Amino acid sequence: MDYSNKISRELNLPEENVKNTIDLLNNGASVPFIARYRKEMTASLDEVLIAKIRDRVQQLKEIDKRRESILNSIEKQDKLTKELEEQIYNAESLSELEDIYLPYKPKRKTRASIAISKGLEPLAKQLILQYDNFNVISKASEYINKEKKVPTAEDALSGARDIIAEWVNENKRARQNIRNLFKKEAVITSEPVKNKELEGIKYEQYFDYKEKSMHAPSHRILAMFRGENEGFLKLNIDVSEADAILILKKIFIKAENLSSAQVLLAVKDGYKRLLKPSIVTELRSFIKEKADKYAIKIFAENLRQLLLAPPLGQKRILAIDPGFRTGCKIVCLNSQGKLLHNETIYPHQPQNMVKESMNKILSLVNAYNIEAIAIGNGTAGRETENLIRKIRFDKDIKAVMVNESGASVYSASDVAREEFPDYDVTVRGAVSIGRRLMDPLAELVKIDPKSIGVGQYQHDVNQNLLQKSLNDVVESCVNLVGVEINTASKELLTYVSGVGPSLAKNIVDYRNNNGAFQSREELKKVPRFGAKAFEQAAGFLRIQNAENILDSTAVHPESYYIVYNIARENNSSLEDLIKNEDLRNKININDFVDDKVGIPTLKDIISELAKPGRDPRKKIEFFEFTKGVNKIQDVKPGMRLNGIVTNITAFGAFVDIGVHQDGLIHISQMADRFVKDPNEIVKLNQKLKVKVISVDVDRKRIQLSLKE
Repeated sequence: MDYSNKISRELNLPEENVKNTIDLLNNGASVPFIARYRKEMTASLDEVLIAKIRDRVQQLKEIDKRRESILNSIEKQDKLTKELEEQIYNAESLSELEDIYLPYKPKRKTRASIAISKGLEPLAKQLILQYDNFNVISKASEYINKEKKVPTAEDALSGARDIIAEWVNENKRARQNIRNLFKKEAVITSEPVKNKELEGIKYEQYFDYKEKSMHAPSHRILAMFRGENEGFLKLNIDVSEADAILILKKIFIKAENLSSAQVLLAVKDGYKRLLKPSIVTELRSFIKEKADKYAIKIFAENLRQLLLAPPLGQKRILAIDPGFRTGCKIVCLNSQGKLLHNETIYPHQPQNMVKESMNKILSLVNAYNIEAIAIGNGTAGRETENLIRKIRFDKDIKAVMVNESGASVYSASDVAREEFPDYDVTVRGAVSIGRRLMDPLAELVKIDPKSIGVGQYQHDVNQNLLQKSLNDVVESCVNLVGVEINTASKELLTYVSGVGPSLAKNIVDYRNNNGAFQSREELKKVPRFGAKAFEQAAGFLRIQNAENILDSTAVHPESYYIVYNIARENNSSLEDLIKNEDLRNKININDFVDDKVGIPTLKDIISELAKPGRDPRKKIEFFEFTKGVNKIQDVKPGMRLNGIVTNITAFGAFVDIGVHQDGLIHISQMADRFVKDPNEIVKLNQKLKVKVISVDVDRKRIQLSLKE
């Protein structure tokens, strides 16, 4: 099925570019590969649009699958007319398909089906016509049948109304009009479950709450649904019944007579008993899905910022996983992140071995030629940072607080056990903290993105959708930065375009058995690393100090011939092209366009030659918390403090100010203007100067502001 025309209209993109993108995806190309190396075919579509095309194709396939299932079902019933078949083929959404199918959908026993079995359908058909000269009671009396349990005329009319009520519910126009009313006007209300007020006190703000359901922000919808799931809140979604009945009267009431009165009773019953509950269920699903998507979008953006946090680079690190009673676990790592040494110090209460701990750290720094110290920002993190700053080192040693969210998840994982089978979780956690300072991306890919702790209501949203979105982000970040094939972990290689877990293991096994890769071409010797995998992966894999300098760049091997041609035409070597900016500026890229490579790729090649293999992430900025503010009791309104953004939600941003309790900058305190999205103002790991508005020590709440 060709979806390119439909998707091109929906996304306002040229159909040819959409078709090419779909063809590439169908042939196994990854989103990062298409965005980076197939710009001529897509007119330089970015990853966001390519992913939208991919996801929309999947949605349309699901609709078509359901369409075929419905057609088969109705055909088996011998009820498929040409007109009905045309309606089904023209339906563009799942809800429209289901509306068409509803009258033909096999049902369990209903009040209408019971009435039909009693022979009352002809009476319902006569009533719905609403003829003026129709004698309702007289006609209904003809259907009295004690054997069929229709003892009176009223029983006959009641059964007929049940049938009409089901017709009302199954009427496509009625469903769409009521659906539109609910989307436009429905109000969601929330109240506590009786006798659960104290137990559910954390949902107190929703004990008497109402808001238009389509206007309610993501975080409030998810909070209310969570409260309902936990049994503390009772939710209701409703519209004016009078408005709903008026809409249905315009469809079903054709006159003012006794038949019309019967039909109106059926309409009201059909709305309350069948149509309204059905549409409410639909709307609940719709607003939940909408809330999920927004929460997942925030989570994905936070994750992207965290993964692309500036790396310190290959430095010798002393990493500390701080603690009070159990001590601070110390590890020393070489510049490749290999564990060289570990031990525990006890500088804090109750042992208070301050002097011994300071001397130990100093001796380790000297013994292992340490260049930087990484300190986990959890329990005792601030106290440990203060201890480090008191030590007089013989050289400039930077001490950096590192966000340790998810480190405990990593330390207990199969990945960590495989790498460090002889060490306990505290050592593994400290190693993770140190490696995060060196290269956040390379270390964080070892952890399930959901465990990193930068989301909002991540356990309440659609888990499949969340996982898919986060995997897209990780894949995007890994391929944006590129991967050094001779040092990358199996977990990092897994996210490289075209690789995956199985090939990643094969690459590492080959490296272990044969030594470092000398060229990208050598990848073809890896078991199961075929032509397609090479096409997809090679451009994102780097080999530092390779014999061919292009193997350390983002230039794809399929385009090496272009670089050779450019060098030959300019009587220069590859090294000259890279080192000599004046030479590159003289190149007329139009001279090198051919049937495979166009201007977009040529521009990328020239840009890459100017910064071969350079990490696109920003340089690391060193940071210190405000001195003298170590615990929440030290925080006072009016203070201006240094802070780091640790999480961004729909309603604001959380900031670490160094007191073991993040403060909140509510969205209303982010600027002296209306702010729709906190991401307009702040980014994850951003360093800020914040003003303290209020402090609630008992509830551990700190309100902050960015306003002047």
